[in-house]
Amino acid sequence: MSFREILAIVALCAGTFFSVVGIVGMIRLPDVYCRIHASGKVSTLGIVGLLAGASLLMPAITLKAIALAILLVITAPVASHVIAAAAHRQGVPRVGAVRDDLGIRAVLRVKEE
Repeated sequence: MSFREILAIVALCAGTFFSVVGIVGMIRLPDVYCRIHASGKVSTLGIVGLLAGASLLMPAITLKAIALAILLVITAPVASHVIAAAAHRQGVPRVGAVRDDLGIRAVLRVKEE
């Protein structure tokens, strides 16, 4: 077994671990906002790890894997933010919320300045 294959196995295992943690977070976390955090952050790491492992095992797909990883790192946080903002606008309740940065007071404060 070569060093490249060992690195690929480590990357695949790390990607699988992060994906499983994201799934557990989707099941265990209490509200949509926490679940978005789990799916957005952890699944990005999981997919990037899987892409890194695949590109190490199959060097022919390295450029495609890099392009996919860059696209995912750019778009996944934006998608998570849009979903959370839409849920907030629809009035989806939060569990154990401490403060509301998107609430009406925050909006009014920005308009006054």
